[in-house]
Order: sequence, then C-alpha cells, then structure tokens
Amino acid sequence: MLKANDFEGRDVISIKDFTREEIDFILKTASRMAPLVEKGSDLLRGKILATLFFEPSTRTRLSFEASMHRLGGSVIGFSQPGVSSVAKGESLADTVRVVENYADVIVIRHPLEGAARLAAEFAQVPVINAGSGSEEHPTQALLDLHTILEAKGRIDGLKIALLGDLRYGRTVHSLAYALSNYDVELFLVSPPQLRMKREVLKDIKGKIQVVEMDDLTPLLQDLDVLYVTRIQKERFPDPLEYEKVKGSYRIDKKLLESGREDLIVMHPLPRITEIAPDVDETPQAWYFKEVRHGLYVRMALLALILGAIK
Repeated sequence: MLKANDFEGRDVISIKDFTREEIDFILKTASRMAPLVEKGSDLLRGKILATLFFEPSTRTRLSFEASMHRLGGSVIGFSQPGVSSVAKGESLADTVRVVENYADVIVIRHPLEGAARLAAEFAQVPVINAGSGSEEHPTQALLDLHTILEAKGRIDGLKIALLGDLRYGRTVHSLAYALSNYDVELFLVSPPQLRMKREVLKDIKGKIQVVEMDDLTPLLQDLDVLYVTRIQKERFPDPLEYEKVKGSYRIDKKLLESGREDLIVMHPLPRITEIAPDVDETPQAWYFKEVRHGLYVRMALLALILGAIK
C-alpha cells in the first residue's frame, strides 16, 4: 500500500511519472490541506523553497509561495531572470547547483522544453516543474483533477473536452496524460493548426476514448467538463500563423445555454477573449475556483516531498 513517505525526495517533472494510485493519493492529501489554508500550519517550519521563474507567472508562482508560507516555511528566488546571474550568462545547471545550497526544494519555470528535467539531473534537492516551454505543467494538471473531483464528485465516467491551443498548451498536455489514467471520454477541440501534439496522442490513445474535432457545438449537450485554453501568441514561431487562429473560440453565456446545467467551465488562466465576462457569474464558471485548488495541491506536494507527512 502506498504511503506518504513514498513521495519524500521525489521530483515532479512530468505527470507521466506518477501512477493513478499516486495521483489519487496526492489528491486525497490535497483535500486534507484545505483547512490549513485558513488556520495555517508549522508542517514545513525551517524549510526553504526556491522559486526560479525564467518566464512570467502569476498564479503558479504566487500559489507555490503562498503554499509554503501557509505551511510555515520560507521562500527565496526570482520572478525574472534579468535580476539573477543568468543575465551574466550563467548556465541553468550552474544556477541550480548554486541554489540547492540555499533551499530544500526548487520550483522552476522555463521557456525551453526539457529545462525542468535538466535541472533535476543536476540538483541534489527535489525539483518541481512549474512549466517547461510548451511541454508540460504537471502541478496544473493535479489541481485541475482536484477541481473536477470537487465539482463532480468523481473523474471516472465523465465526458471532458479540451478546447483551444492543444499544440502549444502545456497545461492540456499534462491534463491529457493525467486523464488517461481514468475511465473518461476525451474530446480534443481545436483548429487544425493547433491539434494535440502527436506524441501526446500516441501516449493516451488506447488507454481512453479520444475524439479530435474543430467544432464544440455538437458536444455541449453531453459534456460534463469544458476545459478552455487561450491561443498562446508567445508560443507561435510565426506571427502570421497566430493571426490565422486567434479568436477561434469564444465561450459566452448564450452558448452555454445549449449545454447541460451541471457543465463546468475550467481555464488555467490567464484568459484573454476566449471566455466572455458574462460567464463569470454563472454556476458553470469554475476557473477562479481552480485557483484555490492550486493552493491545496501545491501544499500537499510540498508537504509530501519534504517528508512532513508520515
């Protein structure tokens, strides 16, 4: 049987590194963290988290920092590489080998794919991937699963659609991998240019039912979960290609009227124009609630990885 100390010292680089049993254990632990958000805890007193963010972030960086503080720990790090020795030409490997002397765990976000795994190879302390290029964002997938669990009470048996930028969106890559551990029907809705990466499809097909399409409308009456992503201008190598697909989808209150009353709409944020403001006050809107679940999940991961839960 899986125990909490099975997670001690582990890296979190890809959601594929975790079994369903391990994912479920993390989600259960996250639920135990919810009360601690309000009252705080000393579980990680004396521990230090280093946040190395080579790319902009609001929710991920702040939620990791807030999670560490809620558990009684401390935080060091930088939110842009220009204020570190990276600006002087220091390599990622050297940065990690320096920072590990100051911290018990490192959280890293980087624009290049493979950067988090490289950091983990050099670091002697656990490394958590907070987003590596267009590759993966494993902790976002975990908080998405936890959000679905609260909203629906289960994951198995659901019909879930991922909508928008499925090619460059690292959140949907990790979420697709994670959902392939469950008995779900997965619909991938995107413009042809932004289809899900072939390597992701190859991994998940055969494990779950997967359907690719470009029109959301026929699905709405049957969907349990609609996971929306923005078209990521910063990921496009060719600006002209971005212009062709921007604004491909827009979810508004009128559109949702054709869907199920218990449909939930999720989004990793930030949103631009893909979800209209009039959706915010509907019962289907769960994207701001997702943010809270980021605290629960990241508190759970930090406590497990640092051996604070026995």
